[in-house]
This record gives sequence, C-alpha cells and structure tokens, in this order.
Amino acid sequence: MQVKIQPSLKIGTFLLLFLFTSEEAYAESIIKSVKLTIQPRNKVERGTNVSLTCNAEVVGSHPNYEYKFYKDYEPINTTQTSSTENLYSIPDARVAHSGKYKCAVVIEKQKKESSVEDLTVKGLQTPVLTVDKLKLREGEDVTAVCTAKGEIGFLTFFFRDEFEELYRKPTKSHRVEQKLALTRKTVNMFCYYSINLGSTIERSNDSNVISLHIQELEIKPNIKVNPSTHVIEGDLITFSCSVGMIYQRNSGLRIILIHGRTTLSLNMTQTDYRMSAKANDSGEYECMSSLGNVHKSSTTNITVKELFSKPVLSIHPAEFFEGELFTLSCQINNFALERIQRNDIKYSIFRDKTPVKNDNTYSGTAGKASNGNYTCIAEAKGIVKVSMKMKFEAKVLVSKPEITVDGPVIVNKPFWIRCHSENGSLPIIYSLKRNNITLNRTEVSFKEARFLAMISTPSDISSYLCEAENNGQVSVKMSDRLHVTVIVPVGKPLLTVIPVPGNIEEGNVVTLICGIPGGSPPISFWFYGSSGTAIYNTTVQTNSSSYNLSPVKRQHSGDYFCEANNQANVLIKSNIVTVEVSLAAWKKALIATLCMLLVALLVLFIVMRYKAKRGKRAMAAELSVKPAGLKSDDSLTLSLTHDTHYSDRVVLNNKESVWSERPPDVADQDSLGSTNEGDVEYAEVVHPQPVDTTRIPLRKGTDTVYSELQTTQGTSEHVNHQGLLEYAELNHDLPEPVD
Repeated sequence: MQVKIQPSLKIGTFLLLFLFTSEEAYAESIIKSVKLTIQPRNKVERGTNVSLTCNAEVVGSHPNYEYKFYKDYEPINTTQTSSTENLYSIPDARVAHSGKYKCAVVIEKQKKESSVEDLTVKGLQTPVLTVDKLKLREGEDVTAVCTAKGEIGFLTFFFRDEFEELYRKPTKSHRVEQKLALTRKTVNMFCYYSINLGSTIERSNDSNVISLHIQELEIKPNIKVNPSTHVIEGDLITFSCSVGMIYQRNSGLRIILIHGRTTLSLNMTQTDYRMSAKANDSGEYECMSSLGNVHKSSTTNITVKELFSKPVLSIHPAEFFEGELFTLSCQINNFALERIQRNDIKYSIFRDKTPVKNDNTYSGTAGKASNGNYTCIAEAKGIVKVSMKMKFEAKVLVSKPEITVDGPVIVNKPFWIRCHSENGSLPIIYSLKRNNITLNRTEVSFKEARFLAMISTPSDISSYLCEAENNGQVSVKMSDRLHVTVIVPVGKPLLTVIPVPGNIEEGNVVTLICGIPGGSPPISFWFYGSSGTAIYNTTVQTNSSSYNLSPVKRQHSGDYFCEANNQANVLIKSNIVTVEVSLAAWKKALIATLCMLLVALLVLFIVMRYKAKRGKRAMAAELSVKPAGLKSDDSLTLSLTHDTHYSDRVVLNNKESVWSERPPDVADQDSLGSTNEGDVEYAEVVHPQPVDTTRIPLRKGTDTVYSELQTTQGTSEHVNHQGLLEYAELNHDLPEPVD
C-alpha cells in the first residue's frame, strides 16, 4: 500500500530541518579575533574625518553580531549587524577626540575585544576676544567674551592682561562671557583656553589683544589735624578730610573717619570732627572716600602724651588680720609739668563705689566692716583716671579645730584623723599631737587636714589632739581630745558542747555554746553542722551565743564549729568539736538480749548435734588394772569385744598412750581425750569394726562399752571409783537388734 504525503507536511518538515541545522551551525560559531583600524591614520590634524573599523574573524556564521566601541575605556557606541565588519565615524575631528580606542564583538555569550589604539588630533582653534567698550572710568565694569567656535570637550577659559590673571572659568561650552572690574589705568587684555586629555593638557594660542584705557577718579582724601599730631591729654583735636573740588560736591561721594576698628564720623564731606585727646587716643587715623565701587584712603598718626599717669592703689601692711591697723595710699608716677603741677591733681578713695575719703591716703582697723573692693580716682584739667580695683579682706584668725575620724576605728588597724577649723584665713597649719607630742604637721590651702594613725588599745584614742594656726604663735588653737567609739576585733571563738561528747545518746538535747574572749558588740555568731553548712546564725550584744540540737539523732554525728565577727569585719573560726551520737539505752538492752538469745540457740543447736553423734558410739570396753604396783613401762593388754585385739604399752605416769598402730581419723582425734581424776584414766577409742555379739548383748543405737584393762600377768580385778581406772570409749556403728 502506498502512502501519499501532503505538500504542506513536506514544507513543514523542511523548515524544521532547516532551523535545526541552522541552530546547530550557529551554535558552533567561534570568534577567533577582533581588530580595530583607524583611518586615515592614528595622528591627524584638526578637522580630519576619522573612521574606526572593527573587523571580527569568526569560525562559522551567525545572523547577529553586536559591536561595541570604547573611548578611554568608556562605551561610546553600540550597534548590531549581521556583518563581520562595523564602522564608527568621527567627522571633523577635534583635539577632544584624542584618546585610547578599542572595540568588542559579542555573539550570544561570547565576547572578544580588540587591542587598544591611540588617536591623536592636533591643533586647537585660536580663540577670539571681544569687549563691549574700550574706554571706561575707574570703577566701571567691562564685558569680555572669549570664543573658540567649533571646539568641543571640557574647556577652561582664561582672561589675562600683561601682568595678572583677571578671570578663569571651566565649561563644556565653546564661549565664555564675563563682566570684569579693572583697576589699572591701561589694560592689554587677551584670552586663551585649555583642554584636559587625561594624561596631558593642551593649551590653545592666545587670542587677539585689546587695549583698554581707564579714567582714574581723583577722590583720594586729604587728611588734616589741628593743632598738631603730637598733643597732650586734654587738648582739643580737629580732623578734616577733603577731596578735589570736582568730586567734593558729588552726591554719591562718602568720606568717613576711622580710628582702629572704630568709625568716628560718617560725614566728613561737610563737617570736621573734634575731640578732647586722651592717652588711649594715640594711633592711626584714616580718612576713606567711596564713589561707586571705587574706594581710596589717606592715613595719619596721632601721639597723645599723658597729662598724668594712671593712679596706683597700695596697702600697708601687705597682710593683716582682723583688729590690726592698715593704710591705703593712692599715687601717680608721672605727669606733664608743662600743663599741671602735682597739687593740681585731686584724689578720692572709694569702697564698693562708695567714697570713703577725698584724699590719697586712708587708714582704718581691719574687720568685716572694712572689707570690700577699693579703687582710687585721680582728676586734673577734666581728665579722670581710675586705678585698678583692689580686693581688701582682713584675714581671720583660725578658730578652734574639731578633731574627728573618717570611718570606724578598729584596734591595730590604721584610720584617718581629720582636723577641721570652721573659720580662719588660708593657709592653715595643722598639727597632730599625741599626749602633747607632735606626730605630724602639714600646711593646707583648704579648711581641713587628714592624718593617718593607729591604736593598740581602746584607751589610746583619747590621747590624740589637733592644733591649728595661721598667724604664727599668735593664733595657735588646740582641739579637744578625740573621743570616738573604738571597735575591738573578736578573739578566737571556743565551741563547747553540752553534754560532753562521748556521753551523747539519741534523744538527748545537745547545746552548742560559742564564746569569744573579747570583742566589741554587736557580735554575729554562725554555727556550722556536720555537713559543713551553716545551721544557725544570730547577732547579740554579749560575747557568747548558744544553739540547741533537740532531739539528736545518729545523723547529727560529725564535726561542729562556729565563727564570730563584729564591725571589725574579721571573721574568725573556732576549734572543731567531733560529736558522736550513740544508741539509746533501751536499744542497747534490746540488742544485748537478742545477742544472748542467738548465743543460747547456737549452744542448744551444738549440744543437740553433739548428742546425735554420741548415739552412734561404739560399745565401751571394761578394763581391769591393778591398782598397785603398776609401773610406767608395764604393758597393758586392752581386751575389746571385737574380733581384733590391740596390745600396746601404756605409760600412765607420763600420760602417754598409744592405742593403735595407725593414726586416727580427724573425727577420732576430736573424740579422743584424757582426764586425770585420782588414779583413774579414761580412753575413748573410735573403731569402725562390728562388735562380737557373743560377748556383748545387742543394743539399739549408740552404746558405751567398757573393757577391762589387764596386766601382763593375766590377773584381772574389778576396781571401784577409787582405783585407777582407764576407760576406753569405743564408738561403733552397732547393728540394729534382731527381734
């Protein structure tokens, strides 16, 4: 079956393949290099048409190239094109176009720059200077215009004459207009401009020169002083200031008279200025005239001689105390003999601006009433002069000092003693004395002094005194004795326990008593328990304190101590007392009873156990021993009711007995024993063999079997308890009887 493809489907498929192939090709485009070319050359003259061509060498192709041009590393132009070459034009190049140029090509995320090329444009235009008028009067302004037509960039224009710079202005314009005030009679003005190219500054040629003629205003004043520039205080002086007749009547003219920074007259064109000369009037005087913006002046110096010098006020004596006599005197050192005599000078003495005497001397008694600010006034020929102000204050004798302390006084610790006088002129000399012996001495410029001291007993505090003086022996004042509270530090505390440690039982009341040998109250006590932590603290007015532990328990056992302190702030610890709390009496009795019961039960258990073992003993063998004539080395034959007999030698006197040819078992050793009661000896032998039923009747349980002891002669004899008997107790495991 044949499938027919529609024409529209064929076209769409072709476009998709084309776009896919194109994108794949464009994606493979690579910028190999970028080059910038400057035409016609890198150095040109002003007015040349310059073109900058950016060429890109690209592997593959791309529908869109972006070109960027830079001047001095700043972007100046950006374009997009499908060509691998782009042009940037600079028509009619100027010096401002000089700089470093480069270009860059951008394809999608790729960017490549060219190398930097320098463009240099030579030749600045010569500026043209114009003015609004060539002739003007002094003080008038001239409008000057400097033009550099067609020039671009950041320019700075300069206006000058032959000798000085008149004006400068930076601008981006090619033209500058400015009003200028000229002061010289003839000015030859010209202008020029400069341009900043970064690393260099280019300067243009000078413009044309314009000569300006300025008509001077003849308004400089003429100053005159009558009667002379050298006068004496009190003389009348007249100042006159004038200009040429042409300008004197000009309504715009102003003439002022100035002395230092003070304006004496604002209208010197029509009237003169008159004044009575004083000593401080000497100096420079200036007449200043003004017409429009033109100012001119003339000066002269005036010397004024004092009629008499400034009075001087003095006091005698230089220092004085209340109640002492003093004298004030007022005098002048110099006066003009050609004008006055000494008697022509009149004096007055003032206290706080109130006259006290019209003379040059004043005497009085120093006191509060005479204290104040004194001045002296001298007058002659209408001239009045005042002396410097003098503060007059009679010195006050020092008052009786007060002796105090700073802070608490503690035995054997340093403290400060303060001496203070309420009244007394400074300086004051203070002395610290102890029992009339000077310990320290100091001069102060304030009302008190401080001394460092220390005492060893509280009674020493009253031995201190303070002495003050400010006028030698005349003003010596002694304080009272020092009386303050003295703090005695606490001594080492002693901790006492009642009842005595060792006799303390549970349930008792235990009293802890903490006492100190000495110390100033109030006293603070701290009690510390077995855990080392404070259990009680108190502050009392006595030298001891107590604390009860009631009722005590076993956990109260431990080390106890106390601490004491007072205002001396010296915390002292006592001895350590060990408290051991024992059991109560009834608990001890109960424990003893329980122990006895346990022992009784243990003994009963042992006895019952012992009897249970003896129930299994062997039968006892009865032995016959000759009571008399038995020697230590005689042999005895032990006849047992066993199938086997043992024949051994027994030494009775030495208590030596050998019963068997083998060592007995441990159990046998425990059961063997011997006693010596008169002449009877017993021997207990444990034997595991069965008994002979033909000689011993059968018994149930454990029985004791007695055997006779026979001598070697074979005689046998039955003895009673008074004879020498030896028993051999034989433990046997007897068979059960046969019924």
